[in-house]
Amino acid sequence: MHILLKTRVNQPLPAVWAAFDRSLFDKLSPPFPPVDVVRFDGCLTGDIVHLRLNFIFFRQDWISRIVDQQSSPDEIYFVDQGTQLPFFLAHWHHRHRLLRDATGGTIVVDDITFKTPFLLTDYLLYPLMWLQFAYRKPIYRKVFS
Repeated sequence: MHILLKTRVNQPLPAVWAAFDRSLFDKLSPPFPPVDVVRFDGCLTGDIVHLRLNFIFFRQDWISRIVDQQSSPDEIYFVDQGTQLPFFLAHWHHRHRLLRDATGGTIVVDDITFKTPFLLTDYLLYPLMWLQFAYRKPIYRKVFS
């Protein structure tokens, strides 16, 4: 399944990139499930992000590795690839793109590909995953206003 969300913000590309840190990550976490950050190295190649999702009666670990990070004058991106995923995910690839906007701002792009163990659950999970990331749009706008 593929999710592509774009959010235009009013800060220049270097400022937006500089703010992609643990503090922003905490702000972007949706209210459910609550997330405990076990490890957050950053957004550079080789960094690890280890989350523990709390579903009240059980917890699931989600570990991603930053497998690529590139910068150019018009785009900065990094890719997190799931290495240990919750039971309901079989594959996770999230390309975070920051694109220079001609107006002087930045376009934040969440480009996500995921799979669950079964095709039917791909379709059932899609609206929930879309909402989890659409939740970020007003936060991006507020943080980078």
